[in-house]
Amino acid sequence: MQSPTVNESQTVHHEVEVQAHSPHGSHPDHRLFGLVLFLTAESMIFLGMFATLLIYRFVLPAWPPEGTPELELFLPGINTGILVASSFVMHRGQAAIKRNDVAGLQRWFAATAAMGAIFLAGQLYEYFHLEFGVTTNIFASIFYALTGFHGLHVTLGLIFIGFVLMRSRNRGHYTSEKHFGVEASELYWHFVDVVWVILFILVYLL
Repeated sequence: MQSPTVNESQTVHHEVEVQAHSPHGSHPDHRLFGLVLFLTAESMIFLGMFATLLIYRFVLPAWPPEGTPELELFLPGINTGILVASSFVMHRGQAAIKRNDVAGLQRWFAATAAMGAIFLAGQLYEYFHLEFGVTTNIFASIFYALTGFHGLHVTLGLIFIGFVLMRSRNRGHYTSEKHFGVEASELYWHFVDVVWVILFILVYLL
């Protein structure tokens, strides 16, 4: 039986070493699939809540129910503009890391986080000045459920961005070839923005 040559042994050793240091070994990376699956599940929840809103809207004789104070559009409109603009700002961060510009990534993601925080502050301000509570009527209950659940997602998005910013401080963690965390956080943030636009139309405008 012929023993392996020195070159063959070195080749085998190199392949084993590469697999050992690979974050996923020989297995395919399913992280994006997992994220899309999660966002799909979250979409189903929001879809159910939107469907509930529309059903009550077309079944009840008056919507919102009589006596419900009218919602102000000025502050929510500004909030909507800020949140939609933040998606474009965040995309600049991903474009930066594709050029290996870590400082640009940090700058644009920090600006996105600030805009998200302003959105949440505006939402809290609106809550404190509304003339109805959670149990006032069915419209009020759906309003707080929808906007509150969306606000939770914005908060999770800010945490996501915070982790990206912290990890970006480690040299080489994000590069033009390795930046899944950046792409995942941007995809999540776009999802949050799209949901809010639909929510704003159904709750505030219709």
